Amino acid sequence: MPIRRRTLLGLAVSIAAAFSAPAAWAADFPDRTITMVVPFSAGGSTDLVARLVANKMSESLGQQIVVENVGGAGGSIGAAQVARADPDGYTILMGTVATHALNPLILKTKPYDAEKDFAPISLLVLVPNVLVVNPQFPAKDVKELIDLLKKEPDKYAYASSGNGTPLHLSGELFKTMAGVSMQHIPYKGAGPALNDVIANQVPMMFDNLPSSSGHIKGGTLRALGVTTKERVPSFPDVPAIAETIPGYETYSWNALFAPAGTPPDVIEVLQKAAAKALQDPDVIARMGQFSASIVASTPEELATHVKAELAKWEPIVKASGVQMD
Repeated sequence: MPIRRRTLLGLAVSIAAAFSAPAAWAADFPDRTITMVVPFSAGGSTDLVARLVANKMSESLGQQIVVENVGGAGGSIGAAQVARADPDGYTILMGTVATHALNPLILKTKPYDAEKDFAPISLLVLVPNVLVVNPQFPAKDVKELIDLLKKEPDKYAYASSGNGTPLHLSGELFKTMAGVSMQHIPYKGAGPALNDVIANQVPMMFDNLPSSSGHIKGGTLRALGVTTKERVPSFPDVPAIAETIPGYETYSWNALFAPAGTPPDVIEVLQKAAAKALQDPDVIARMGQFSASIVASTPEELATHVKAELAKWEPIVKASGVQMD
């Protein structure tokens, strides 16, 4: 065979192999451990949801999914780590409203682009928030809390999972709508904040309902109100804050993202595994205990959700004046 013909044939084979390689490679995915980055400390709502889902996804994928907590900067450190990871499906992010709606609006220096730097996998759940206090705190309901804060402005403080997080902004929205003043103490995640409220180092916090639910039932925290428009099924005796402050509403969500450029076939494998995990009776029961609404969306639906969340939170962030370096 002439050299030129042989060279062209070899080039054609190489090109064909290059185009078929991703599909063949995706057919073997996963063949090793996957890391699911939780951009907050252990013990919070995002961590709880991540471990429930990761455990069931591991069973269906036949490979372990290891949860890695990378907290700090309102979730942006962990999210940025995933954005820079190899787009091979072996590093994924348990994203939240903080990582994909609030940080892009609050941070002056953007460590990542919430839409361009990630490949959406699935919106997993919508999660109610709750206002909790230490049992020794004198206010027994939202009205008593507002009266107390108006009587003694800036005497009391509330904790949150970090500056610029949904829980921080839940507090700022509460202050604005109730016409009260109190200090904000940010933590690197909900877990450490909860510990200090339980220890009465800080009197109250806005938290995701999943991470507080056990403490509420156990009596180590008192729930004053949930942040959804209406009461939630798992705690029917806890009023909605909106019953005292009409129009007040916030909630959180959890979703899976991969780095941008991850092959669509790999995204499909991960999405199907996540959807299957959310159909598991044990997961459904556990989510129901804290009134999380299961979604299990497609990647396209998650992309649309992120756009909508950016649009929803932009005026709230501007009104709060919150900006972070």
